[in-house]
Amino acid sequence: MNWNNIGDSIANILLYSAFLYSAILFIFSIFIALYSVGATEEYMHKNEFTDYQLLASSIHVPSVSILAPAYNEGATIIENIRSLLSLYYTNMEVIIINDGSKDDTLQKMITAYQLEKIDFFVRYQIKTKEVRGVYKSKSPVYKKLTVVDKVNGGKADALNVGINVSKNDYIVCIDVDCILEQDAILKMIKPFEEETDKKIIASGGVVRIANSCEIKDGRLIKVHLPENYWARMQSLEYIRAFLLGRMAWARMNGLLLISGAFGAFNKEIAIKSGGYDHNTVGEDMELVMRMRRYMEERNLPYKVTYIPDPLCWTEAPTNAKILGRQRNRWTRGTIETLKFHKKMFLNPKFGVIGMISYPYWFFFEMMAPLVELAGFIGLLIMAFLGMVEWSICLAFFLFIVSFGYMYSAFAIYMEVRTYNMYKRRKDIAMLLLTSFTEPFFFHPFVVWAAIKGYVDYIRKKKSWGEMTRQGFGPVAQKK
Repeated sequence: MNWNNIGDSIANILLYSAFLYSAILFIFSIFIALYSVGATEEYMHKNEFTDYQLLASSIHVPSVSILAPAYNEGATIIENIRSLLSLYYTNMEVIIINDGSKDDTLQKMITAYQLEKIDFFVRYQIKTKEVRGVYKSKSPVYKKLTVVDKVNGGKADALNVGINVSKNDYIVCIDVDCILEQDAILKMIKPFEEETDKKIIASGGVVRIANSCEIKDGRLIKVHLPENYWARMQSLEYIRAFLLGRMAWARMNGLLLISGAFGAFNKEIAIKSGGYDHNTVGEDMELVMRMRRYMEERNLPYKVTYIPDPLCWTEAPTNAKILGRQRNRWTRGTIETLKFHKKMFLNPKFGVIGMISYPYWFFFEMMAPLVELAGFIGLLIMAFLGMVEWSICLAFFLFIVSFGYMYSAFAIYMEVRTYNMYKRRKDIAMLLLTSFTEPFFFHPFVVWAAIKGYVDYIRKKKSWGEMTRQGFGPVAQKK
């Protein structure tokens, strides 16, 4: 037996497998990027003829319930509620669900908004933890505000309580630490009314990073690129993911994920699908997949849409510890969701979802960290055994890094060409410079956090992990 020949064969198999995996990912990435351009331009052209001021004052707009779970959000809760109440939308209610906070979140809301406990019958269409009380304001100024206090059960359970308490036709689910643009609800609900031949069951919107931005009285005053490296790197990530990726997936009606930070849903379909699943930490993705599965299995025509406008601004993690917990949770949520809906994998009955979206998420989102780790370990072993063609490896590495830079540059170009939220040339230059550090620092960290997510999934860990907030204000902006 010639061990050298066997070793060479194994090395070739690994090399060609890595090349094939990368080639498919590159081709798909290019397609997604280019396909998103048409979708974005089509949306912007259509919106040129929309008078949102007229819609904002109309009493005929669809009724909307904004659901915002809150757990230990005392640092930002008052300003966030102020932001929600100031939105340009006539027919809406704002429901804050206090999910058993251990800090002063509830007391701050009671004091700031003159809340009092009322008699309220909760119709448990979806099973949830116990509701301790429902609060309304004594002041007519805050008549749109409802605060629900409940036993702690997690974000999914809190959102289900919000669905049970809500009285309107559509629900908009957001993270309470988010700041929405004033016309965000108008733009998010518009697709539900435009489509006639297919029912819109959900709609997503762009989420941007609010760190270092100027925010006053719950409103975004001025946009700045985050000063903190971790937050700045996430700004680039979000531009790529939202402006390129999700626009393309929505255009082909294959979108599987609407960010938990900001998404709108048809309440009737959400309830019929069973609401949010509290058995996963990826409840946002899981609900979208379950709603889609509900419609597909009944052969009902439907769409999941996406809005490219920067409608929602959120506070991003500013240190490795908190960011690592977030990416750990995202990985576990993805694994759980794909496992729950494995019936859809390569199943032609589910159309685009079964044949394209699910396989893509399985191979290039869920499996990507494992593939990268396996590749790195394989390279170390082959290097130790002297089986590595370093010239080929170097060329391959340079190609991957160069492609990543080009993809990031294209995403930044699309941002400037479309909504151009970062007006200063300095910010654009900083974004480009930040992208150069990604392959050597940020990306390996994210992969490592995802691997830890796999480990925690195997250990059956279900917790979110503490996600501390600095809050919006002068202190947060300086950090």
